[in-house]
Amino acid sequence: MNPFTYQRPDTIAQAVTLLLRGGGDAQADQARPIAGGTNLLDLMKLGIMRPRMLADLNGLPMSGISLRKDGGLSLGALARNAATAYHPEVERRYPLLAAAILAGASPQIRNMASNGGNLLQRTRCTYFYDRATPCNKREPGTGCSAIGGLTKYHAILGVSDACIATHPSDMCVALRALDAVVQVVGPEGERSIAFEDFHRLPGETPQFDTHLAPDEVITRIDLPQADALAGHSSYLKIRERLSYAFALVSVAAALDLGPAGEIRDVRVALGGVAHKPWRVREAEQALIGGAPSATAFEGLAEAVLDGARGQGQNDFKLTMARRAVVRALELAHAGTVRNRSTVEEPA
Repeated sequence: MNPFTYQRPDTIAQAVTLLLRGGGDAQADQARPIAGGTNLLDLMKLGIMRPRMLADLNGLPMSGISLRKDGGLSLGALARNAATAYHPEVERRYPLLAAAILAGASPQIRNMASNGGNLLQRTRCTYFYDRATPCNKREPGTGCSAIGGLTKYHAILGVSDACIATHPSDMCVALRALDAVVQVVGPEGERSIAFEDFHRLPGETPQFDTHLAPDEVITRIDLPQADALAGHSSYLKIRERLSYAFALVSVAAALDLGPAGEIRDVRVALGGVAHKPWRVREAEQALIGGAPSATAFEGLAEAVLDGARGQGQNDFKLTMARRAVVRALELAHAGTVRNRSTVEEPA
């Protein structure tokens, strides 16, 4: 048992102060915020994360979902995943996000998990969870047991010699495609982090998943206006079973088509292939102004996967990811499918 203290701040400023007092960059020393706790508590039980203090954020005014003056939408960091997916404005204007959320976890977990916590969840790498094996993400400098080990679920893009883990979130893949912006508050005040800059590639410091400072609190996630993409989007998740499984490969795809059917905008983001949701804007730009076709989609897939390399057991992802990109774009071109097979009540 690793002892820790529990605090429930009344304001965001108090929460920041508590996290600042926790101090330190080592996982064993940090204070940690907690909302739904669907990932953090598991990691604490396994002794992988050992915060000396938990700051319960659930009493703070960060659970709302509201329209923005610029036509976008703000998602409160404490809004639950289920409530977000079923919010009328999300369903109507951001069906890609609703579909991605509902593809993740289970109804019970979605009812508990918070939006902010979804962004901060840790990798599900087997070696990260196994304290008997070396892991640079868990204990920097000890090595990466996945390299040369069991690599079926590991990354094919953005890897380093220190880590080949993947980011597990479905929601984040859609947020990456939608150009979301993460709003945070810290000791120096408020700041905005573009979603493409929020998560990190492993490099030589795989123990750090994001660019969020230890004493900063996520307050909301802002979505820019994206009505033009709502009619042609799809979230394709390839996994080993239909429910409660992490992606081998996932693709968030969206198209904005002109009056003659030409491509005015295209978004493609991948999950299950890298340490962060993967997107290549240059590959998308090559399709602007052209006609949607299998050839165009295949070209985009090749460009998005440029530089990908397998680790042996996950070599199948090289082909799977290319085909998934093409299929997701074909589904998006056919039109957004809004019906769902899972029914659950928002929290």
